[in-house]
Amino acid sequence: QVQLVESGGGLVQDGGSLRLSCAASGSISRLNAMGWYRQAPGKQRELVASILSSGTTNYADSVKGRFTISRNNTKNMVYLQMNSLTPQDTAVYYCFLTTLRMYWGQGTQVTVSS
Repeated sequence: QVQLVESGGGLVQDGGSLRLSCAASGSISRLNAMGWYRQAPGKQRELVASILSSGTTNYADSVKGRFTISRNNTKNMVYLQMNSLTPQDTAVYYCFLTTLRMYWGQGTQVTVSS
């Protein structure tokens, strides 16, 4: 079993920055993908960014150039640095880890005020 715990969400003004962290624990395969989804009220959950254990990254078009995903394989941590935030980035952000199955964190709220 794998547990994921997010931290770092909060309230920030338009144009501000936040850094999300996610700590994974449990039985974790060395080969995995980690990343972040988000879900805004009334909208479907969407992939924000992902990173393989090799370091290969993938971003949603809406966050390219503003968000940076990184990971520490030794600590089983994944991070999301979010810059130039806009109110459209307001959502609950969910950390995930996928190997043979998908694991989810409990979510952390990010609110960007205009």
